[in-house]
Amino acid sequence: MTEKILLVDDEEGIRTVLGITLADYGYEVLKAGSGEEALRLFREQKPAIVLTDIKMPGMDGIQVLRKIKEERPDTEVIMITGHGAMELAIQSLKCDATDFITKPINDDALEIALKRANEKIFLKSKMKEYTENLERLVEEKTQELLGAERLVAVGQTVAGLAHAIKNVVSGLKGGAFVVEKGIEFDNQKYLSQGWEMVKGNLDKIGNMTLDLLNYSKDRTPEYQLCDLNQPVREVFDLMFQEAERRGVTLEKSLDERLPEGWLDPEGIHRCILNLVSNAIDACTDISCIHGKGHVIVKALKADGWAVEYRVIDNGCGMDIETETKIFEQFFSTKGSGGTGLGLMITKKIIDEHGGFIECESEKGKGTTFIIRLPEKENLPGPGAR
Repeated sequence: MTEKILLVDDEEGIRTVLGITLADYGYEVLKAGSGEEALRLFREQKPAIVLTDIKMPGMDGIQVLRKIKEERPDTEVIMITGHGAMELAIQSLKCDATDFITKPINDDALEIALKRANEKIFLKSKMKEYTENLERLVEEKTQELLGAERLVAVGQTVAGLAHAIKNVVSGLKGGAFVVEKGIEFDNQKYLSQGWEMVKGNLDKIGNMTLDLLNYSKDRTPEYQLCDLNQPVREVFDLMFQEAERRGVTLEKSLDERLPEGWLDPEGIHRCILNLVSNAIDACTDISCIHGKGHVIVKALKADGWAVEYRVIDNGCGMDIETETKIFEQFFSTKGSGGTGLGLMITKKIIDEHGGFIECESEKGKGTTFIIRLPEKENLPGPGAR
């Protein structure tokens, strides 16, 4: 049973008699002779049940009801009305009163009204308890699911990493075997070939380590106000001779009308370099190339974006199934020659910029990667310079 009840009536006799009855029911009775006094006591004592007369001078019972419901909607308010005031009683129910009883007050009617009020209080309390328990249970299960997802992600990462390391180790063993044969037969050609194989796989280990570090750490782009064509120029100059050595034509296409824009030059350089390197690899796959390999790297203006970068090749291309997997962890189309980290890191850097990357490819005809970076009008916050 609720301990405190507020009794509001402008007639002192009713307050006295009804107060005794309520005290007999086990309540601590708070009494008010006006609506104003009732609100003061209500705010101080916070009773769960209010029993108020409808008709009172000054602030009437309906006004008291409305104020109470505004401040503490869960409070149960029972209205007391005289005969002939049925319209007011109905109005009070529309204002969310718990019940109403008529004067002269019948003890049975009062007891029933109080029972209903206490039942509502009990049900609301239980509902709140159930809701809190449910929220807690949902939170616990969510954490369990997140933990399970993390375990799955760790498992996938370990499996992918193990596969990549296995490929590198195989390459090292192959190089070491050729070197051993060169020593055994005193063959300088074998020694040279084997050593090149070993060096190549040592480079792979170093690059893979750096890639894993870059992928695992949280990184805020270090924005600079840059010539948006510059990452393309730098990658072109860096990869031109390598492309020529491998029999691939590398071209650049710049939009000199591009204004300066904010980006992380080191990160975007890495993204374009990854894509150009992959494109050159795709153009040197002799199993699917017809004619001379050709790679174009572009910078251009795109509506609603600061800049768009494109890397286009006429290499082996990809089927739809492969195309949907290219940004997954450790997925590679290069077999033992790749780790699958390059595109993972590229997408991560573009996501950190709030940008967009997509791929368009057709098996046997080539691939186009498209990067779009958002416009930033003002110097960004942390990480900017």
